[in-house]
Amino acid sequence: MAMPIITLLSLVLAAPAVVYGAQHVVGGSAGWSQTADYSTWAASETFTVGDTLVFNYDSTHKVDEVSQSDYTSCNSGNAIASHQGGSTTINLSSTGSKYFICPSSGHCSTGMKLAVNVVATSTTPSPPSGSTTPSDSTPPSTTVSPPPPPPPSGATIISYTMNNVMFVSLLVSATMFAFMG
Repeated sequence: MAMPIITLLSLVLAAPAVVYGAQHVVGGSAGWSQTADYSTWAASETFTVGDTLVFNYDSTHKVDEVSQSDYTSCNSGNAIASHQGGSTTINLSSTGSKYFICPSSGHCSTGMKLAVNVVATSTTPSPPSGSTTPSDSTPPSTTVSPPPPPPPSGATIISYTMNNVMFVSLLVSATMFAFMG
């Protein structure tokens, strides 16, 4: 009886803690709307593989992921992906630039568009100098030092706490079973 418990205890100890990427609510409290300044908002964020973008919007808006040239020209005719429904979560699963626009008539041309640069988790990201809006031919500059990364999210802390509680519970149970027989 003690051997299966010891094996189970070993497996629990070997399991890695679950760590989630950061969740970026696009536009902060303004959400995905015509009133937000997405260049300024994006410049204050660090986007890393594993993070998510959360677009919150009303029924007059949508979210299209587009190419760089379609971002620049506000063309939604060749969208990579289109989303609607008031809340859209985009997983940032690879490095590189990602471009989003609102395809509603006139919205993109008045500034309802977002460009983000996603960096690998093992590197220190650098925000572009100057404007965060990419141009057609010049990649963003990465010479400015970034702000320090944010502290772990509440989800990360809860995950570690739950792993510790589970470990202690399992350890107490294993000890009780070992002595009982």
